[in-house]
Amino acid sequence: MSSVAESSAAGDPVTGVSGGGDRDEGASPIENIDWGLAATVGKRIARPGPRVTRYTADRARAELADAAVRAEAPVREVTGLADGLAVPTAQILDRSGWIDAAARSMPAMLSDEGLVAQQPEIKPHGTGVTGKIAGAQAGGLLAFLSSAILGQYDPFSLDPETGEPGVLMLVAPNIIAVERQLRVDPSDFRLWVCLHEVTHRVQFSANPWLTDYMRSNIGALTGDEDESVTDLVSRVTGALRSDKPREKGVIGLMQLLQSPEQYEAFERVLVLGTLLEGHADHVMDAVGPAQVPTVAAIRAAFDQRRSAPKNPLQRLIRALIGMDAKMAQYIRGKAFVDHVVDRVGMDLFNTVWTSAETMPRMTEIDEPDQWIERVLS
Repeated sequence: MSSVAESSAAGDPVTGVSGGGDRDEGASPIENIDWGLAATVGKRIARPGPRVTRYTADRARAELADAAVRAEAPVREVTGLADGLAVPTAQILDRSGWIDAAARSMPAMLSDEGLVAQQPEIKPHGTGVTGKIAGAQAGGLLAFLSSAILGQYDPFSLDPETGEPGVLMLVAPNIIAVERQLRVDPSDFRLWVCLHEVTHRVQFSANPWLTDYMRSNIGALTGDEDESVTDLVSRVTGALRSDKPREKGVIGLMQLLQSPEQYEAFERVLVLGTLLEGHADHVMDAVGPAQVPTVAAIRAAFDQRRSAPKNPLQRLIRALIGMDAKMAQYIRGKAFVDHVVDRVGMDLFNTVWTSAETMPRMTEIDEPDQWIERVLS
């Protein structure tokens, strides 16, 4: 679901690529992608990872696997979300492995069958010319993201080893690349990344309703609309002429292009992502001093990297797939969690995980006292 990344967080944008006349009736855009082709294209054009010796690569994989286990106890202690489940084994992947995993997870995210076991083969889903074109486009996006994702928790798949819900993934070459670029202690940085991803695992495993809540809203967001092009143009024109305030950037664009129902689902997904990422960042820093001796230096270097200027192509890609909006999720979400925990403590903050009704609203993310008043008073 979510991820820490070189240039963004992420974990995981939902890519809906619409097609033409050979699309399956009633299927969402994401279901009309040939994911097998997407994986093939993505692996073919993905950039190679940093050069490392076999010893360095093996040591990094072993250390990441160990760090993912060691992160569980402090995360459960700080969050108070001790789910009682056995500590799962993380999947340590290279870029090609992550592309394959993402190509399996995307259709599983919208499956009506519930959680889906990971299979060796990747089902194509999309068919015909439209599915191939969409698959090639999705492959380009997967290739770009494969060099940015550090870690990811996928709540929509079953762990192939345990059969339990959720798969925790860490992309070793990307973690090595970033720790080198930031010039931070490798062992500390690897544990710091694991703290973030393990927090996501605990969030979902301790609150299983979150998976269906996310799936249903993503389904509403990416589902087919009967609206004609003429109706869409008319609605967008009317919105542009209206005095009603709109958000800026990518979010404002979504507000224009989506139907009211889709935009409501988009807001719910955005708020949930903001909460999940902000909570994970809060936990990273709360756990950090006791577990990661150089956490202050890592946080400073990582935040500086997040805010560093990007070249024009990177800025274009980030704008197209909403990475800057994703970056704001970390900052706004962490500020929300920091404020609420500081005021009422972690036990009362955990009321947020009770149901959809206790989730913060969009306006409450920047005004956390409003959430405290509405939910805790």
